[in-house]
Amino acid sequence: MYCRFGFALFLASLGCASGQAPEMNTQEAPATFRTKVNVVLVPVVVRDRKGQAVGDLHKEDFQILDRRKPQVISSFTVEKSGDAASSQPATPAGALPAEAAPGENTPAPPVVADHYTAYLFDDVHITFEDLVQSRDAALHHLDKSLGPADRAAIFTTSGRTTLDFTDDRDKLRETLMRLRPQPIARSGVHECPDISFYQADLIINRNDPQALQIAAVDAAACLGLTPQQASGMVQGAAAQVLAAGDHETRLALDVLRTVVRRVSSMPGQRSVILISPGFLLLLDHRSDETDILEKALHGNVIVNTLNARGLYTIIPGGDASQPSAQPLVTAPLKAGMATASAQAEEDILVEMADGTGGTYIHNTNDLLGGFERLAARPEYVYVLGFSPQSLKLDGTFHGLKVTLKERPDLTLRARHGYFAPKHLADPEETAKREIEEAVFSREEQSDIPVVMHTQFFKPTDDSAHLTVLTRVDAKHIPFRKEDGRNRDDLTVVTTLFDRNGNLVVGNKQSVQLRLKDATLEKTLTTGLTLKSTFDIKPGSYAVRLVVRDSEGQLMTAANGAVQIP
Repeated sequence: MYCRFGFALFLASLGCASGQAPEMNTQEAPATFRTKVNVVLVPVVVRDRKGQAVGDLHKEDFQILDRRKPQVISSFTVEKSGDAASSQPATPAGALPAEAAPGENTPAPPVVADHYTAYLFDDVHITFEDLVQSRDAALHHLDKSLGPADRAAIFTTSGRTTLDFTDDRDKLRETLMRLRPQPIARSGVHECPDISFYQADLIINRNDPQALQIAAVDAAACLGLTPQQASGMVQGAAAQVLAAGDHETRLALDVLRTVVRRVSSMPGQRSVILISPGFLLLLDHRSDETDILEKALHGNVIVNTLNARGLYTIIPGGDASQPSAQPLVTAPLKAGMATASAQAEEDILVEMADGTGGTYIHNTNDLLGGFERLAARPEYVYVLGFSPQSLKLDGTFHGLKVTLKERPDLTLRARHGYFAPKHLADPEETAKREIEEAVFSREEQSDIPVVMHTQFFKPTDDSAHLTVLTRVDAKHIPFRKEDGRNRDDLTVVTTLFDRNGNLVVGNKQSVQLRLKDATLEKTLTTGLTLKSTFDIKPGSYAVRLVVRDSEGQLMTAANGAVQIP
């Protein structure tokens, strides 16, 4: 009978007797992940009247309403900015004493990245002047504020300029300087008739007679026709503008969805800053917007938005730098339509920030200050968790309201909803999602105390063999007695992230414990030690360890780091 344990220290004492079931069995497999969440987690930032984050509140101070129904807060943690960045290989309180391992690395571990911000510039809809101002503000902001544990990425809605997460200021500056407006529907040359996407929607989709008349009068003036003669060509021109505007909007939404998905795969705090003047959403676009919100909520991604227009006013008759033959009679009506268009284009910025617990900054020319506010890490973030009561598996949106009890002097910011699942997760799926969420978090848990050691050797200058030893305190494992054996199943996941937070490799061990009483007594004294090995290249790595048992559904999550020269 072949017994495969994968344990480093107890192989001899926990062998198999012929014809008997093994006391421990370990199966290993590469770990692959999709970032999901199986309970509703609500990050909350609380500030006082001076705008300072408050960090001394307790679970009892909060109340969560799901569709106006109070919910029981089942989990409560307080994340303090900078804690994860200074994490060392974990030795939680009550853990087993550490023992030095031969060849264990002793240099101070590198700083672990734990704060990821994707800057998404809407180069499809933005003007050159607004892009220059927002780009320059972003340059000053990143030069000033990018810390050792921060990583930034740059994306554009056109997809023509991108830079993945990095802390390289030179690459960030070089990428920002390459930004240019990339319009699709706008040529930069005055059109005749001059019809906006908003006006085209009114004409084609809403059959608005006034919008059609304004366009016909404008077309007659610039083409030398009567309004009756121009009305026929207005319909065709409006249809072309509508199609082009629809394409621009869908492109921007598709890229935003892709960026949210990319940020969701990063460990630690993650957010998107959308820099845009806004863009019009038609009725057909609402399902795409809902899908993006759902992905952001499931991935714990906050979407902050910055209106790149700053302070602006609509000039009746148009900008003097773009002369036109617009009749004076239609100028006030066109100005009113331009104002309504600008307000409608802001909806996407408001709704993305509001729907994910983010912040929307607008009507200010202090774009640098806007970037500082949106990218700043709050000193304290409360993470409230609850399991919805009487939840219907219909995929619908649930509005949330988080309030503070008897603290009118404080204000809070939190996500405003979540999407119900469409089917009931079985226990195996629930466990998998809990582990996946823990892997991509930087939060530490210690339901089962562990000690983690790393050691490596380099066969060549360009390769390294890394071993991660995990000792589990068996006294905290909730064994269940059955058929004379002490039973529990452990899932142990060890993952490596590179210095920019990208998942390099993961290993999952499924450990079946079926211990006899004598073996259990010995194990309670010595603990369990497991080993994961990785063949990697030299460099800096963050190590994330997650241990979960099946009987008590206890979870341990620990952080480590290793520098291989």
